[in-house]
Amino acid sequence: MYKGDVIPQIAFEALCSNPDAVLIDVRTSAEWAFVGVPAVERLLTVSWQAFPAMQVNGNFIQMVREAGISESADIYCLCRSGARSAAAVTALTQAGFENCYNVAEGFEGDLDGERHRGQKNGWKARGLPWIQS
Repeated sequence: MYKGDVIPQIAFEALCSNPDAVLIDVRTSAEWAFVGVPAVERLLTVSWQAFPAMQVNGNFIQMVREAGISESADIYCLCRSGARSAAAVTALTQAGFENCYNVAEGFEGDLDGERHRGQKNGWKARGLPWIQS
């Protein structure tokens, strides 16, 4: 089992205070391009699922390893709302990565009363730094 679920602020604080911590954004390239990405120094973008069919990326663990991420590093995974990232941190933990955390609210957060994301909670709604191409 991975270390636990954290809210975006906790992940951001860890990324600011721990030079060995890394944020892995596991969303798709379309989401990175059109929705935006967290603006943090140690950001790795590796899709957990491939767009548009959304099949699991069989090379995910290998890609994380090839990026030079240590198995002892504090790893925070983030997706849109926390579901894909939970699957990703579970897989990382099973592969031997020791300190994996799920950013539970994700980048866009939960749907609000009008069925929109990015307003109720999540990285963007909590006012954490992000950029959009």
